[in-house]
Order: sequence, then C-alpha cells, then structure tokens
Amino acid sequence: MLRAADTGDDRLQLRLDAESKSLLQRAASYRHKTVSQFVLATALEEARKVIRENEIVTLSGPDWTVFYDALTNPPAPDAALREAFARYKKATG
Repeated sequence: MLRAADTGDDRLQLRLDAESKSLLQRAASYRHKTVSQFVLATALEEARKVIRENEIVTLSGPDWTVFYDALTNPPAPDAALREAFARYKKATG
C-alpha cells in the first residue's frame, strides 16, 4: 500500500520545540520510520479514531430493536408533525 508521505505533493508544516522534535525522532526510530512518516501515520490513525467516535453510531441489542422497529413501523403523524411539515413545505416551496 502506498503511503501519503511517499506519494503526496501536499505539505504540512509545523513548529515545535527541540524537546518535542527529539521525542518524535526517538519514537520514529523505534518504528524504523522517518519523522515525517511517523508523524503522518500517527496523525492519520488518530484522525480515523476521532472520525469513528463522531460519525459512527453503535447501538446495543435492545436499542437496535427499538430503532429498527421505529424505522419499519413508524407511528402515524400527529397534529404537531403535520403542522411542522406544512410550515416546512411553505418555507421551502
């Protein structure tokens, strides 16, 4: 698999103190990577984790059953929902 650090044209610059740079160099050497490869791989891993935490919904078994039932057997619209839909239609249409 090609890595972005090997094939990309975009550049990301950052400033850091000597201690932070030394720490990154040390960690990168343990992984047998350049600092750029190490930072990119670590940042991408964290980015995927943050996206998963914020974009993927996981439901327990009982919650899934309630959710699925609401999708497959939705309740009939009540007066408030009909009124809201009428306002929406008027505003958008």
